[in-house]
Amino acid sequence: MLDFIHHAAAARRAGLPTLLLLHGTGGDERSLLSVAEMILPDAAILSPRGKVLEHGMPRFFRRLAEGVFDLPDLHARTDELAAFVEAATAQYGLAGERLIAVGYSNGANMAGSLLLQHPTLLAGAVLLRAMVPFEPTQPPDLHGRRVLIAAGQFDSMVPAAQSHRLADLLTAYGAEVDFHTLPADHGLTNADLSLARSWLANV
Repeated sequence: MLDFIHHAAAARRAGLPTLLLLHGTGGDERSLLSVAEMILPDAAILSPRGKVLEHGMPRFFRRLAEGVFDLPDLHARTDELAAFVEAATAQYGLAGERLIAVGYSNGANMAGSLLLQHPTLLAGAVLLRAMVPFEPTQPPDLHGRRVLIAAGQFDSMVPAAQSHRLADLLTAYGAEVDFHTLPADHGLTNADLSLARSWLANV
């Protein structure tokens, strides 16, 4: 089950959750390490590299076009990642019961898919530039899950309205969602990091 290329690190201070870092297209297992250090220093880290290659760039699942996902592949890859996370948290002695995903772009969409398809896996999620990955036929129970969603006001790849639709969907399933639209495009900004840091401090 540990067949993802990944980076794992134990917490440097007791009582912190484990951050599941999910990179965007073209990233890898080290892309969000500096982000994690800025938003929750000393937390345990589990950071896998997506297995799908799009023009040589790692992703977590295939897409048919910009914003059009290969849903059978998405569902299979979500199951595969969930199995990896469960095995890795046990293998490394990480706090799997207090696992918070931090996903950017493609990684944020995969984190959203984990919430919808494996609702007990994550305690919460920070979704940066996310959209609805799919709409489940059986509504998951997300009560007790906390989610932060940050959209970019000028994002042409993932318009803020799409991120807001995800917030509405997760709220309908019982999650406690904090939604913010920031004066940004698709790239991450200091405002994203500040928002995530403040949110995590209160989770």
